[in-house]
Amino acid sequence: MKNKLAKLKYLPNNFEILEPGDHVICAVSNKKIPLESLSYWNVEDQEPYYSYIEASLKKEKN
Repeated sequence: MKNKLAKLKYLPNNFEILEPGDHVICAVSNKKIPLESLSYWNVEDQEPYYSYIEASLKKEKN
């Protein structure tokens, strides 16, 4: 399943895989995030972030 976009449901401390894949796309930078590296997301907005930097940039915009 190489280079396939996954569809996830973001939960408070984890995520659920709705459609299998190996990565998601950062909501701020559009960078590819391998699932094994995914650490930052927003449960309310259901968005993944590449790093704490993108997560804080998104928070500043709101």
